[in-house]
Amino acid sequence: MRRDEWLAEFCRRIGAEPPSKEEAAALLDLAAIAAHSSERTAAPLACWVAGGSGRPASELGEIAKGIAPPEAD
Repeated sequence: MRRDEWLAEFCRRIGAEPPSKEEAAALLDLAAIAAHSSERTAAPLACWVAGGSGRPASELGEIAKGIAPPEAD
């Protein structure tokens, strides 16, 4: 089963709308930022918190970028 199929079925079972393509991309970006600037387990937890915040995923990604440590030169 592909990601979008699984997600659609999960959302159907819990009575939620699946994320739009744009929202999914923004959430995956947020997860990547969290995973690469912290322990990998920060990614799913950040996305869970993001989902409950009511704020747009793109805005949350920008906030997460401000937490990420600076890149080494």
